[in-house]
Amino acid sequence: MTDLQTPPSVRTSAAPSPPGGPSSERPARARDATARSQGGKRAGLALTTMVGMVVGSMVGAGVFSLPGRFAQETGVGGALVAWAVAGTGMLMLALVFQRLAVRRPDLDSGVYAYAKAGFGQYTGFLSAIGFWASACVGNVTYWVLIMSTMGALWPALGAGDTLLAAALSTAGLWAFYFLVRRGVREAALLNRIVTAAKVVPILVFVVLALFFFDPGVFADNFGGAAYAGSLFDQVAGTMLITVFVFLGIEAASVYSRHARRREDVGRATVLGFLGVFAVFASVTIVSYGIMPMGEIAELRQPSMAGVLEHAVGPWGTAFVSAGLIVSVLGAYLAWTLMAAEVLHVAARNDDMPRFLKRTAHGDVPSSALLMSTLLSQVVLVITMFSENAFNFALDLTSALSLIPFLLAAGFAVRYVLGAGATRGPAPATFRQRRAARLVVPVAATLYSLFLLYAAGPGFLLLSFLLYAPATALYVLARREQGRRAFTRPELVLCVLVVLGAAAAVLALATGSIDL
Repeated sequence: MTDLQTPPSVRTSAAPSPPGGPSSERPARARDATARSQGGKRAGLALTTMVGMVVGSMVGAGVFSLPGRFAQETGVGGALVAWAVAGTGMLMLALVFQRLAVRRPDLDSGVYAYAKAGFGQYTGFLSAIGFWASACVGNVTYWVLIMSTMGALWPALGAGDTLLAAALSTAGLWAFYFLVRRGVREAALLNRIVTAAKVVPILVFVVLALFFFDPGVFADNFGGAAYAGSLFDQVAGTMLITVFVFLGIEAASVYSRHARRREDVGRATVLGFLGVFAVFASVTIVSYGIMPMGEIAELRQPSMAGVLEHAVGPWGTAFVSAGLIVSVLGAYLAWTLMAAEVLHVAARNDDMPRFLKRTAHGDVPSSALLMSTLLSQVVLVITMFSENAFNFALDLTSALSLIPFLLAAGFAVRYVLGAGATRGPAPATFRQRRAARLVVPVAATLYSLFLLYAAGPGFLLLSFLLYAPATALYVLARREQGRRAFTRPELVLCVLVVLGAAAAVLALATGSIDL
């Protein structure tokens, strides 16, 4: 992410949205034309800026852990299949965001707006909470990884899960809170500096790994190790890490209301995804040509540092570690802003309580920022009791994002079906066009369902521990508006959420779920 500042002129109360459907494209284009006729370009974020937002949001902690996480699950063959599945699936999601940005420009509040439009207000609220929580938990992985990296030189930090590591992470957590609270423009300036800096070490790693690439080691790693299961299990085992590294693909959608041209939202999503996908897949595959996969699997995180050290010596660890800290701090800043933006926009749309609308000087959503930091603090404490702090936070981050992604894809399916509804029999050519338009959203939906299967029930149950108490915010927002809290179907969904939370508590108490 290169520039997340939000001009004060765009942080105003949302105007009534235009009606949905394909005709909604015309009002957006008319606004653009009017703005240009009144004095040049329409104020807002340019395409290059939005591409940078997508790239900056995705390139963070995950890429530095790819070699180890993949080697724990599969060899070269499985990795190639896994990246083909993840790349295709995420491309389908990227195309869903692209098409919805153009065809439903009235839905300019990010991913959760699609869930709300397609499945009701309470479902949209749960999607917003899931996406927000995913960003907050993801921020915890950054601090754990920084402490684990420093732990190679300072053993008292361990793998980022010791009391000292938690104390230093807490200090960093709140230091960034006060930095961002000073003003979005100051934070965005720092973010622009680190975006380019964090990509360079990753590209250097790929180049050096290719230079020291050993075809014999690569061939030995092709079929996987004895601990790997069936190919299907190997691929499924990599899905949460691929989801984690691709989180941020929706960044342009979250900030779509600030785009100079509406069509740039979709273009930025696809362009950013394609570039980052090439980098992530390259980091994973070239690592198999440096070390036996069993040894890669045993490396401490960030495993990229261990791989490069094996190739070039101790300076490789120092080089990757420095790049990681720059990268992670930049990504942390991006996701802190995004998490606060999700709550703030939901409050502006009356889906969250009014206090989350508050902003401080510098146009910062202060209350939303505070809530985001508090949730990250709670999760940071919980990681101290997990068996593997980094993997726990990473997998929980991915699992929390799956429901919002599934709902967005499901809405895209409903939109295509609904937009083409006719009162009489549809012509054959129309049915063929509609079937073609369904390919992308149906593929994205199936991919999201596969991700839910790959995540397993444990992390999904843990997510209910957040959804259930967070529902109090929804009830408070409805009471502030003098509206009934739940419709009958929403009440049924709320009961299911509460039952899911109770099942999670029981599973934790009996040891069925381990942190």
